[in-house]
Amino acid sequence: MLLFRVGGVPVLLAGSWWIGSLLIVVLYTPLVTRLLPGTGFGLSAVLAGAFAVLLGASVLAHELGHCLVALRLGMPVQRVRLFLLGGLSELARSPRLPRQEALVAVAGPAVSLVLALVCWALLLAVPDDGAVWLLVAQCAVANGAVGVFNLLPGLPLDGGRLLRAGVWALHGARSAGTRVAVVGGGLVAVALIGWALWGLAQGSEDRWLRLGVGVVTAWFVAMGATTEFASEGRRPWPEGLSVTDLMRPVLQLPAESPVSAALAASAGRGVVLVRADGVAAGLLDAEAAERLAASAPQSPAELAAEPIRAETVLLNSDSTAEIAEHVNEIPVWQFLVVDTDGRPLGVLCRDDVHSALTAPATYGTGSAWA
Repeated sequence: MLLFRVGGVPVLLAGSWWIGSLLIVVLYTPLVTRLLPGTGFGLSAVLAGAFAVLLGASVLAHELGHCLVALRLGMPVQRVRLFLLGGLSELARSPRLPRQEALVAVAGPAVSLVLALVCWALLLAVPDDGAVWLLVAQCAVANGAVGVFNLLPGLPLDGGRLLRAGVWALHGARSAGTRVAVVGGGLVAVALIGWALWGLAQGSEDRWLRLGVGVVTAWFVAMGATTEFASEGRRPWPEGLSVTDLMRPVLQLPAESPVSAALAASAGRGVVLVRADGVAAGLLDAEAAERLAASAPQSPAELAAEPIRAETVLLNSDSTAEIAEHVNEIPVWQFLVVDTDGRPLGVLCRDDVHSALTAPATYGTGSAWA
């Protein structure tokens, strides 16, 4: 569900967020009753629901911190998503420098901790024996917890990204930082399970809330660390192979061209469809064009165009490692390659890149792919 847009970046609420919020309400309601003696079940449930909303708002503020800093550094952001008990800011391009990684990573926890301090200050002006005090305290705790938790040194948490940036800066290789931060993520997941089980063994008042949050969050951290490790372990770009070797020639056609004619003219090339005002309508999607041509061959080719967005444009000056990572991260099948002045040079297809990266090594005369 689309909530709103920030700087053109969509902020989405996943269906799993409602499940996580319901879990919090169920587990937190009994705790509210103990914290505020005499409070009925109805008011306790309302306050627990308020805590779930405040936690969601805290996560949103945290992710917007990442998003705005990334945009400020010139890194396109594909979307911001809130889900279950967390959130994600999905960058269209990975940071190219350790400094960029560190700045984007620290922005989220910084926002959370500032909000926590503001709420703690507000507590001084609120009577400490009512529901309003509890709501403000909940907001302080939620932001403090989000900020501190995300500083733990393990991927996919922000602390893990800071750790990766540090090792990357010292070692000179991003992959080395990823390996260290993935180990940190595993340790964080184990610690979360231990924290939840310790609360259960000690019979603490929040033991069931601990168990629910601890298990779900440990699963999230473990899966995120595994994904990061798998991503870093992909085969590197073959030595001696350039982007120019893989990209297809580009052909520019009017967007109103009949789709059958555009399809015939493409002949294995990438097709940029241009409107009468000179604005690119998109890249011709061959499969969509074939379906449209079969039913309505005279339809404008623009109807079978795949929009050209910031994340689907590659600079020929980008390193091959950056291009390989970007093609893997963005779920489209073709990318427009341009020069530093924005002129189209060719079209790079995902399948061509994947074929190059998964081809078996060959040895003998000429270059060896390894």
